[in-house]
Amino acid sequence: MRNLVYLDLSSNNLRGSILDSFANRTSIERLRNMGSLCNLKTLILSQNDLNGEITELIDVLSGCNSSRLETLDLGFNDLGGFLPNSLGKLSNVKSLWLWYNSFVGSIPSTIGNLSYLEELYLSDNPMNGTIPETLGGLSKLVAIELSENPLTGVVTEAHFSNLTSLKEFSNYRVTPRVSLAFNISPEWIPPFKLSLLRIRSCQMGPKFPAWLRNQTELTSVVLSNAGISGTIPEWFWKLDMYLDELDIGSNNLGGRVPNSMKFLPGATVDLEENNFQGPLPLWSSNVTRLNLYDNFFSGPIPQELGERMSMLTDLDLSWNALNGTIPLSFGKLTNLLTLVISNNHLSGGIPEFWNGLPDLYVLDMNNNNLSGELPSSMGSLRFVRFLMISNNHLSGEIPSDLQNCTGIHTLDLGGNRFSGNVPAWIGERMPNLLILRLRSNLFHGSIPSQLCTLSSLHILDLGENNLSGFIPSCVGNLSGMASEIDSQRYEAELMVWRKGREDLYKSILYLVNSMDLSNNNLCGEVPEGVTNLSRLGTLNLSINHLTGKIPDKIGSLQGLETLDLSRNQLSGVIPPGMASLTSLNHLNLSYNNLSGRIPTGNQLQTLDDPSIYENNPALCGPPTTAKCPGDDEPPKPRSGDSEEDEDENGNGFEMKWFYVSMGPGFAVGFWGVCGTLIVKDSWRHAYFRLVYDVKEWLLMVISLNVARLRRKLNLGSI
Repeated sequence: MRNLVYLDLSSNNLRGSILDSFANRTSIERLRNMGSLCNLKTLILSQNDLNGEITELIDVLSGCNSSRLETLDLGFNDLGGFLPNSLGKLSNVKSLWLWYNSFVGSIPSTIGNLSYLEELYLSDNPMNGTIPETLGGLSKLVAIELSENPLTGVVTEAHFSNLTSLKEFSNYRVTPRVSLAFNISPEWIPPFKLSLLRIRSCQMGPKFPAWLRNQTELTSVVLSNAGISGTIPEWFWKLDMYLDELDIGSNNLGGRVPNSMKFLPGATVDLEENNFQGPLPLWSSNVTRLNLYDNFFSGPIPQELGERMSMLTDLDLSWNALNGTIPLSFGKLTNLLTLVISNNHLSGGIPEFWNGLPDLYVLDMNNNNLSGELPSSMGSLRFVRFLMISNNHLSGEIPSDLQNCTGIHTLDLGGNRFSGNVPAWIGERMPNLLILRLRSNLFHGSIPSQLCTLSSLHILDLGENNLSGFIPSCVGNLSGMASEIDSQRYEAELMVWRKGREDLYKSILYLVNSMDLSNNNLCGEVPEGVTNLSRLGTLNLSINHLTGKIPDKIGSLQGLETLDLSRNQLSGVIPPGMASLTSLNHLNLSYNNLSGRIPTGNQLQTLDDPSIYENNPALCGPPTTAKCPGDDEPPKPRSGDSEEDEDENGNGFEMKWFYVSMGPGFAVGFWGVCGTLIVKDSWRHAYFRLVYDVKEWLLMVISLNVARLRRKLNLGSI
């Protein structure tokens, strides 16, 4: 054991802390006492399940009178905490591999004491501190790998001042968030000649870094999402370099891209998300991946591209201003895996060259001006997973040869002029289909029930066609709209109607669950089975001829965010369970024959736009102004509620006795007078004599007044 110089326990299922793992074999103290660790030149513990801090191990290693350790590899574990200052005591170490762990904080400044250090690999940790300037004194350092750490602060010339041996520097972060900045003078001349420079999501701009002027040995240049604007200097394009990687994407760079760049076999080029313009660059056949997405390149795609760059495996020319036709030479790209030419102004037909692309995996020609029919040779794309040709001017029927593409995940032919029936073989021959979008075409006939067998389907969009007949009752079998996704997956990108608008979904497309059959001629009832699709987020059946009632169990769709049943002939009441749809944020039930009181409570309280329910004459209650029967009746009094109630009850009691006493009072008054006149003759005679005398007196007075009035009238007439 005293002569132990090489110890490799990688991929050995070590668990827990480093010391505990050693103790399971030979105690750390025993190793130290035997001088074993002090004689070690190489210690490899990578690719285990180690956790905890490394301070005690480093203290042990650095505590030797003369540590001979040259290589320490603790990578691919779950070790954490701060890197200890005692790292600087490993005076002979050449390779320090601590990547893919959970270390935090800063790189200790004592790192500058490791004068023999050649390799420093710290990538893929959550280290959120700074880079010490002492790093710049390590003259033997060849490779620095700091990628995927949220390091902060400012990097200056001092960090590179004496790195005369440096060949590789990498600080690459996938996230677009920038936390580290470079502040280097344009006049600075580096003491090194790099072969690899990979910087992404660090602030390098605003100008293109002038210190690259003398870096003629570069083979890999990545300056992506680096805040660089303006044009790339001419001297950069003229550097005598042979590159295997050029990535200057996600900046604000402009100007024209020359054809003068030279590349090594298997090279990749990424200029995406910039402002480059002019014709497409045409480079050597050594380039295998060319990404020019989202620029201002214009003019036609060079007809000879497929011949000049015949080794291409991935070609993305999308979101530019390209016109003209699809070159026939594309048929010679026999290694092509992805072809993305969407969002341009390409016109003409789709050529018949697909037999020459046997391994094509992604085909995206969305949003162009392509016309004609789909070539039958597309049926030879046996490995295609994403076939997207939406928003063009294509016509005719879907060729039956396409049923040979049994592995398709996304089929998007929306926004064209395709006609005929929706092919039943889509459900029979494409069992892995995740997305089916045939929206805005001229399809007619019924929806084939075979689509119900697509158990993985989570987006079905057949809206804006001429489909008729019933919605298949088996739609409840689309279990992909009821299943929980356990991991993220790539599904390209798609325009999806949600929340009353159509949006483009990319990275979260796999989370979208939608059924859109709107704007057709469908009839019959809404199938009860639709309520089995528990993870359905959007249900749009608007602008059809549906009848019957809204399914009672609609409230079971707890993930429903958008529900549009407008412009049908639905009747009956709105199910009370709809109030339990707590995720609902877009609802439209207008232009139907619904009746009764609108349910209230929970999420429906926030959907207070009356237009949601308009043109349903028999609906009542908020948020409409229509009152339901009984809404105008005064509330029945309740005893004992307040003093006012007591007053009202007292008055009511007196009114009851008033009406009760009226009867006896009338009887007493009537019979007290009239009864006496009937029984006693003398009183009866006296009473009628009085009535007669009063009558005679009234007649005499009236006669005298009439005579006076006549005399006055006669006198007045003379």
